[in-house]
Amino acid sequence: MALFGAIEAGGTKFVCAVGTGPEDLRARMVFPTSTPGETIRQVVEFLGEAARHEPLAAVGIASFGPVDVKPDSPRFGYITSTPKAGWQNVDLAGEIRRALDLPVAFDTDVNAAALGERRWGAAQGLQTFVYLTVGPGIGGGALVAGRLMHGVLHPEMGHMRISHNRQADPFPGVCPFHGDCWEGLASGPAIAARWGCKGECLPIDHPAWPLEAHYLALGVTNLVCVLAPQRIILGGGVMRRSGLFRLIRHKTLELLNNYIQVGEIIERVDEYVVPAQLGDNAGVLGAIALALDATKAEPERQKT
Repeated sequence: MALFGAIEAGGTKFVCAVGTGPEDLRARMVFPTSTPGETIRQVVEFLGEAARHEPLAAVGIASFGPVDVKPDSPRFGYITSTPKAGWQNVDLAGEIRRALDLPVAFDTDVNAAALGERRWGAAQGLQTFVYLTVGPGIGGGALVAGRLMHGVLHPEMGHMRISHNRQADPFPGVCPFHGDCWEGLASGPAIAARWGCKGECLPIDHPAWPLEAHYLALGVTNLVCVLAPQRIILGGGVMRRSGLFRLIRHKTLELLNNYIQVGEIIERVDEYVVPAQLGDNAGVLGAIALALDATKAEPERQKT
């Protein structure tokens, strides 16, 4: 059975694992993101130690961004214009590939999570869908006709501009680049800055939640109209709030206003806007899925 290394590279923490899928994560380590040199050293030590016990076929990296995901680019595998201090123009994939002498698959954390959800989670059997995470930021990955969406860059769905009624909500937004983009209005830090308290501290009947559902539904509606996905999957810490999915579904139907007459949406919206299934392991499982796809390998099915 081919064994894979997995790296979820986040702005606040790195998660590393070794395994073949959800039922076979043999080792896992979490540590804070520090300087590039120190962080990469910890990654290499963890995966190098794992490889001494059993060889790794490849390593998948699911990274915060923006990143360069073009395989023919001389900067493929770089973290580029990130606001994360000290991490601009870091050759993350190249450093790990050279240190471990292994093939490395590389993409955004949300694109990788989308692959993981397709292989093991809420998108099994689908060809065109969107995965979104709503937490410290808002990020989205998409598969279209079975392939990850890449163009001049990877998708940056969290930075789409959505309607903002400043009379109803004078909050300026928290995005350092755009102010009141989708992430600037509806991410976890936006909730905390607007209301003076993190989302988990706000009761279920607080006015924060109808407003949050409104903003999330605006973005979801845009994605329905632009990509016509078979399903939209929502994960991340903000989505753990009880009742939020119900509000988002209702508001999405309201915003679509019967324009799109598709049964999967108007008749079965509970099966159309759905929770992610891979939970806290979405990133590392997505990284394993990246490595699997890159090597065209398939893990052996677990024996029953």
